[in-house]
Amino acid sequence: MSKISIIIPVYYNEDTLMPLYQEMKDRILDTIGEYEIVMVNDGSEDKSWEIMNQIRDMDENVKCVKLSRNFGEHAAILAGLSECTGDCAVTKQADLAEEPELIVEMYDKWKEGNKVVIATRAKRDDPFLKKLFANTYYKIMRGAVNKNMPEGGFDCFLMDRKVIQVLELLDEKNSSLELQLLWAGFKTAEVPYHRKEREDGGSSWTLAKRIKLAMDSMMSFSYFPIKFMTSVGFIFALIAFIWIIETVIEYFVMGVPVQGWTTLMCLVLFSTGLILSMLGVLGEYLWRTLDASRNRPVFIVDEVNDVRKK
Repeated sequence: MSKISIIIPVYYNEDTLMPLYQEMKDRILDTIGEYEIVMVNDGSEDKSWEIMNQIRDMDENVKCVKLSRNFGEHAAILAGLSECTGDCAVTKQADLAEEPELIVEMYDKWKEGNKVVIATRAKRDDPFLKKLFANTYYKIMRGAVNKNMPEGGFDCFLMDRKVIQVLELLDEKNSSLELQLLWAGFKTAEVPYHRKEREDGGSSWTLAKRIKLAMDSMMSFSYFPIKFMTSVGFIFALIAFIWIIETVIEYFVMGVPVQGWTTLMCLVLFSTGLILSMLGVLGEYLWRTLDASRNRPVFIVDEVNDVRKK
């Protein structure tokens, strides 16, 4: 009989953890067969760790993993995958934004022979600006990185044990776990769902983190930034060459004196800003190369509490 692991990254979710477990217990855990729940505390300084262990005392199928500090959701999920023992594993957000039955639907798709099952957002109740940023991000990803990215994106997914092994081998930093799944190319199915608004109100997913995700996704899976820089450089060089020819013709043939100090300064300042921006893009690539060359672990496990190993 197959076993499913439910990976839950936890970051300041003390208010939703117990309702989350009770919701899963009441609605799906008694019907899915053999299971385990792996909760990963990603450096939360609230009471999340204590509540996680209370849940573990209530259910021997719950395992609690504590990271030494906040490494990010990508690393927390990988830590959960490294500790899980199921034939497949599914990620579950701790903010009560997805219905528990979604796990059952994804599990059924896996039983049909799919190695990866992604929960695509058919509709979402997020604020306007958050939806605007998300839709823009996924549109860019579809156009410049991977055409298989769903239009509404996804952050909940189920993967086969073989896929888990591949993700552990990749061991990539500053990357996107979702794009890694699509890049791997395993047989994939989609399950649409309606994402509800967070019930605990606040979100740790800040604008800075969203921008970093966009940069990591672009630079890890596409050379579009380099192509863009090359194209812009070629266009500006061509414009400058034509401008020089026009200026020389006007001066020697028509006798028009060279003028335009203000225009020239604006052009110099704009060109300098463009050059510095391009150097910044190259710096991002160099920093990611340096970070990878250090060979530091993606996460560090501080403590694992598992009733079954006592």
